[in-house]
Amino acid sequence: MNSQLVFFVYVITSLVSASVIAKLYVWPKLKSLRVEQSLEVLIAPQALIRLIGLGFLVIGVVSPSLSPGFAVPAAGGDYATAVLALLAMMALHARSRLGKPLAWIFNLVGTVDLINAFVQAGRHHLSPTYFGAAFFIPTAVVPPLLVAHWLIFRLLLRRESRF
Repeated sequence: MNSQLVFFVYVITSLVSASVIAKLYVWPKLKSLRVEQSLEVLIAPQALIRLIGLGFLVIGVVSPSLSPGFAVPAAGGDYATAVLALLAMMALHARSRLGKPLAWIFNLVGTVDLINAFVQAGRHHLSPTYFGAAFFIPTAVVPPLLVAHWLIFRLLLRRESRF
């Protein structure tokens, strides 16, 4: 079967599934919490999950043919986002005045990183076969992360936010 088609179907289905789960189960629960707590719930997992992107740098996990022009920025962006997630999470938990600005920075950097990875994959004409075991990063991990970023933007833009 055509690996490009499988890749596309997987990404779209994962994005739709993550969106439906967020609408039906996650967002209603988050709305019942303080904004800071809701942000923590969405940001904290990314301190770990975004570290998976470092796998793009490991031959054997990915094909030796995977372009370093894609792999290095994708891994670096994910790592930077993981660090920002950790900082934002700690600041929010401590109820620091830095919580909201760090949440904004984390969310902007993280969202741009994910969008840029898709753009760069197209620019480098990457076939899904180059991803090897990392195939599940853009197909199963990235779509829920994009949905989480969307929810974080919604929370940050809520008028009743008390930071």
